[in-house]
Parts: sequence; C-alpha cells; structure tokens
Amino acid sequence: MGQRVVTGIEVLAEQGGLVRGRRVAVLANQAAVTGELVPAWRVAAGLGGTLVRLFAPEHGLWGVAQDMEAVAGGAEAGGGVPVVSLYGASADTLAPRRADLESLDALVVDLPDIGCRYYTFAATLAHVMAACERAGVEVIVCDRPNPIGGLALEGGPVRDDCRSFVSELPTPVRHGMTLGELALLLRAERHPELALTVLPCRGWRRPQWWDETGLPWVAPSPNMPTLTTAAIYAGACLVEATNLSEGRGTTRPFQLVGAPWLDPEQLAARLNALELPGSRFRPTLFRPEFHKHAGKVCGGVEWHVTDRAALRPLATGVVLLRTAREVDPERFAWRREAYEFVADVPAIDLLTGSPAAREVIEGGADAVWPFAEWEAHCLRFRGSRREHLLYPE
Repeated sequence: MGQRVVTGIEVLAEQGGLVRGRRVAVLANQAAVTGELVPAWRVAAGLGGTLVRLFAPEHGLWGVAQDMEAVAGGAEAGGGVPVVSLYGASADTLAPRRADLESLDALVVDLPDIGCRYYTFAATLAHVMAACERAGVEVIVCDRPNPIGGLALEGGPVRDDCRSFVSELPTPVRHGMTLGELALLLRAERHPELALTVLPCRGWRRPQWWDETGLPWVAPSPNMPTLTTAAIYAGACLVEATNLSEGRGTTRPFQLVGAPWLDPEQLAARLNALELPGSRFRPTLFRPEFHKHAGKVCGGVEWHVTDRAALRPLATGVVLLRTAREVDPERFAWRREAYEFVADVPAIDLLTGSPAAREVIEGGADAVWPFAEWEAHCLRFRGSRREHLLYPE
C-alpha cells in the first residue's frame, strides 16, 4: 500500500488559521479521528480558537447508544465543554437550536459517513447546514473517504410523502459521495446563503475502499463493526422494516438475518439459486442477546460478500426480504412501531423512498420494474452530481 490518505481534520490542523481566534463548535463522534487516532474535537481544540461546545449525532459522542435511542442533552462528557445531542426523543432535537449557535463563528463538522442515504450522520449535516444558514454561522466540513468507494450508485428518488430523517438526502440510497461532496450538493440545492468551507482529503481516489486508504477503521456506530457491514448495509438495513432480526444483539449485525420460525436451509438454498451478484448466503442459527427476538434461537442466513465490485446490496436486500416472505408468508410482517419519528408511513417506504420495493417484496409487482427505474435515476444523478465532486471519477 502506498502513502495513506490524509483526512480533512488533518488538513484543518495544517491550516489552523481557519479557526484561530474564533469561537467554534465541533460536530463529531468517537470515530472521527486522525490517522493517529486523535479525536477530531481534540484537534480542533488545539488550533488557537475557543471550543465552545460539541454537537453529537445519533448514538452520541462516544457511540454508546443503540439505534433510535434518544440521548439527552448534557448527558455525555466532552473534554470539559458542553455536549449538545442532535438525536433526542423527538424530531425537533435533530437540528441545533438558535441558542446553541448564537455565540459561534463557525461549526466544524467531521462525521464518518458510510455512503448510504439512510445512515443518519449525513442527514444530521443537512439539518445543521439549514440551522447555520439561518444563524449566519460558517460550516467547515472536514472530509473523509467514502468507505465503500465513490463509484457505485443504487436506489431511486424520495417521494415527498416518504421523506424522513432516513430519506433526507436528495440522492440515491447508495450515493457514492463523501460528506464534503454532499455538503456542496446541499448548499447548491437548498442553502445558497450558507457560508461553507470544505476541506478535501488528500490522496483519496473514488475507486478506493476504506481498507485501501491506510486509515484505521473505527466503528462509527454500535452495529457497524466492520467494512463488510458497511458494504451490505444499504440492503441489510431494510430488515429493520420487518419483524425479522437484522442480527442486532449478535457479533455480526446486518450480516445475520433471520427469525425463530424461518427455515435456514430453505432460505439459503432459494437465495443462492438466484446467483445474486457478489453475494453468497450460508444457512445458520443465531441467538440475539438483545433487540428483536432476544434470547431466542433464530434460523436464517449469514450474508457473505464474494465480490464487492459486483455487489449490489440494495437490490439484494429487496430480494432477500421477498424470499424470506415466500418461505413463511404467514409469519413475515412489516414493522408496526414508529420509525425515525414517523408513525404513519411504513418503514420500508421511508428507507427506499417510495412503496415500490414494498410492492415487490409483497409479491404484487415485478421485481424488474423498480430496479430498472432505480438504474435510470442513478444515471441521471451521476450527471447532476458531477459538478459537486472533489475527487476524480
């Protein structure tokens, strides 16, 4: 491997004048670190400005809270400065309050996104940009590589009636962009008056995955332990919209999918017969220690990636759920609880942006139809995103 990628927070440290003498806040979490594992907020605190407060996304500053678990403001320690949670018990906690921004000159953002529309850190960025535009506060985004590369795209647009915190971005599900590039896209489309500075990484190329950057992998959230998890997340996350376990409460979240009533051999055989690109499914039993079906042995499959260049996780996730429903249609069910603060729209529609995937999974629509529409949308998006890209294709 050649020279490692230099992250945006390290570039900020080299160009300390951006924050010197200014009152700043930092939006980051425990995985926002330099190549030497120094937390982003500690870097920012040492650059000659005044660190007023920290903002934390879903899961909290230290990545302790589970999915959709509210973190109260002031509940975490942040090196002697106040920590403001941007993921509380209601949707109005997702953006900074005006009072949290009034004394600031700039807000430094360093968040480890994983290249998927419903991974909520980029949605938090979108809310922060809107609030900072209204308050007249500059946003400084310290960029970092997209861990699953910047080339492949998957998914369709979001219908207005399906918009939520997990469908906030005007992108396909797998968007192939970095956080800095998303910030440029959001400013162009929504926040033209925002003062925005993006500090690109040095040395990253779009085809590179995280394990080719020379940077250490730090789990960005409690159930994102490995790069493989990130690779399949766009599809495996759809299991959250059902009564199947997505493997939370095990050591292989999202790689394991199942339920106490599923026949693992039948599910694996049906999936493998489809020869889905880049994937192979192993029949298995597992027992979640918490979350869905806690303490019960589940039959299901482990999702193995055999060729990540060929992998199409979103399409595979749709087919996986359709097949699991075919194996036991009587006991397969959609999530009934509210999902990311929305109670009147099915979670699967919020995730995928429309009812199309749900109709396929329920067997009421040809699986070819939405995938063709999604490919057409991605082709259009590939052209429209080009002006916002910081790294060559």
